[in-house]
Amino acid sequence: MLTTNKISYLKGDNSVPLVNSNMGDFLDQARAVHNSKNAVVSLIQNRRLSFDELYSAVIKASRALIGMGIRSGDRVGIWSTNRTEWIIIQFAATRIGAILVHINPAYKEHELEYTVNHSECRALFLTPKFRTHDCLNFAQSVQTRADCLSVIVDFDLEDTSNLINKQSAKKLMSWNDFLEFSEEVSIDQLQAISTSIDANSAASIQYTSGTTGQPKGATLSQSNMINNAIQIGARLELTSADILCLPVPMFHCFGSVVGVIAAFASGASVVFPGEGFDPEQTIKAVEVEGCTVFYGVPMMYISILNHPSFVSEKMKTLRTGIMGAAPCPSEVFKAAIEKMHMVGLCSSYGMTETSPMSTQCLPNQTVEQRSNTVGVVHPHVEIKIVDPVDGSIVDLGQPGELCVRGYSVMLGYWNNPDATNSAIDEEGWMHSGDLAQIREDGCVCIVGRIKDMVIRAGENIYPREIEEFLHKLPEIADAQVFGVPDALYGEQLAAWIKLKPGQTLDAQGLRLLCKGQIASYKIPHYIRFVEEYPSTTSGKVQKFKMREMVINEFKLQPQ
Repeated sequence: MLTTNKISYLKGDNSVPLVNSNMGDFLDQARAVHNSKNAVVSLIQNRRLSFDELYSAVIKASRALIGMGIRSGDRVGIWSTNRTEWIIIQFAATRIGAILVHINPAYKEHELEYTVNHSECRALFLTPKFRTHDCLNFAQSVQTRADCLSVIVDFDLEDTSNLINKQSAKKLMSWNDFLEFSEEVSIDQLQAISTSIDANSAASIQYTSGTTGQPKGATLSQSNMINNAIQIGARLELTSADILCLPVPMFHCFGSVVGVIAAFASGASVVFPGEGFDPEQTIKAVEVEGCTVFYGVPMMYISILNHPSFVSEKMKTLRTGIMGAAPCPSEVFKAAIEKMHMVGLCSSYGMTETSPMSTQCLPNQTVEQRSNTVGVVHPHVEIKIVDPVDGSIVDLGQPGELCVRGYSVMLGYWNNPDATNSAIDEEGWMHSGDLAQIREDGCVCIVGRIKDMVIRAGENIYPREIEEFLHKLPEIADAQVFGVPDALYGEQLAAWIKLKPGQTLDAQGLRLLCKGQIASYKIPHYIRFVEEYPSTTSGKVQKFKMREMVINEFKLQPQ
């Protein structure tokens, strides 16, 4: 796809038509075609559900939601790791027009309380433990203060007969207790509700990380998610013969939309290797289940490729997948193609606010295009690159803020019109805050975040460029580069480095490897070698935390 103009604007074609379908119809159609085929496999639960079985479970859970008093437009929270119940509730809530609130399992009590109160969750489904978190205790504590939260459903609670009184049983129940509410609602009652659900109604609220102020709840419609999932699957050329290994979390669009809904659009199966990402579990899942597709953030690929149990032969069934949700180092991308047999691997660009994907590589693009760019614009979507200051479209090849317009743009931030108006302008353009550029071949490159660009003594430095160089060094497994304040230059570069197993390197040695290869002002000043990075549950590295640690360690002050 070559651009025909000299400005940074792209409009996707109409190669894959949009559909006007709600989530209930979507699952009904998948079940009608793929019935006895595996829909979801949860290895940690030792549970397999065919499309027929998933459909039956969703119907029962939909009736139970109605029986417990949930109505169209009500918010239902899910605070859980990946498991079959997640998918069941995802489709059950949307089938009756309820809005599913995706809650990060890593949230602490105060974060949970904000999310529950802000979205006014009426019910909360949860996994009682996550790592060192006592999620059930957090939830019950929040429940005493949140008038909106009527009931908590604990996926792992087996017996509620020992609860102190009936009032306690109403507030906390097991999954089986919840399902008993289905007996109060007939199939005809459910059908009358589900057929009336508008495809453009709100279906999902997904809260941002909230690194600058309170989290914002990106609200997506059923149509947003279904259509984006169909476009994603079409680009990947997914079929009913595919088996997707999905270690990315369901609370994120990468898991719930790019993963499950896109897979079901073609009848592909979804495999959960575990409740969270573990490289050894993931390698085993691919080998045992014969997975053909794998999704992950770059950190996951790096962890797999450098894990002691990794053997290329174990991944021989893989053919394609996505490396996304964070900048994809080209050397890691190429290693995944070669060593994980993912000849069709693609990179992509998206954000929760756009359901999520706006660009994606095509299967016939070169390795260079797929490893160094985030592909070309999606069908039915427009992209432009604008000057962050005056909003004008920049010349082709110049960096600027990436903006997106089309069917995939969110309905808005839940209960936050000011934030919505700041993000989506009067012409419907979603402003991403990401720096990007469009190449002559029509491919989009992500340069970095506007706020991450480093200005050192008047020179604009893009950390992504330096990370790409560092990834090419044979000693380095991963690198994260960011800016910190400096009294003389305004800003200086800092780098956190992960070495490959068995490699040794110090700061001076790294600087010598950089000397003469990149401009001297791009060589990191502060260098730390680490085993792990601070990261979110979805695997996104949190540079702001690294920055804070370097500032505190060296007592840095701005100019």
